[in-house]
Amino acid sequence: MPVSSRRILITLLALLALSACGPDSASSVKDLNTRTVTLPDGTKFRAELVTAEADLMRGLKYRDSLAGDAAMLFAYGKPGFYRYWMFEVKFPIDIIWLDRNRRIVQLVHKAPPCPGPDVKCPLYGGEFESLFVVEFNAGTAMKHNLKPGMVINF
Repeated sequence: MPVSSRRILITLLALLALSACGPDSASSVKDLNTRTVTLPDGTKFRAELVTAEADLMRGLKYRDSLAGDAAMLFAYGKPGFYRYWMFEVKFPIDIIWLDRNRRIVQLVHKAPPCPGPDVKCPLYGGEFESLFVVEFNAGTAMKHNLKPGMVINF
C-alpha cells in the first residue's frame, strides 16, 4: 500500500475511533446497565441495574449522592431473604424489596448512613422472600406513597 493511502487509512481509523468517544456514545454505554423503573403513580426513575455478585454487595457504597431521578435496582438470580446494611453508604436511602411479580413486600424509609468499622451497622430487611431490591434517595417512598402490595414496573 502506498504511503499516502496508508496515512489516509490510519487517519480515517483514528477519526472513527475518536467519534466513539463523544457524549452520545458514553451515554449509550452507560444506558446498557440501566432500566426505567416506574412507580404506581407513573413517576419514572432511571435505575442502574446490578446483577454481578460484587456489584450486589457494593451497592451504593462510597458514592457521595444519587441523582434525584435515579435509583439502583438489584436483581438476584433466585428468590431469597436479602438483608442490607448501610456500611460506607454516605447518604440516607429508602430500600424496597420486591417479589418475583415486582410487588413490594417490604420497605425501609430513610435508612441512615453507617460510618463503619467502629460502629455496629444495623441490618435492614430480609424478612420476606424477594427477588429484587430498589434503592432510592431517602423520602422517595413517602413522597410517592409506596406501600407493601403495590407493584413497581421495570
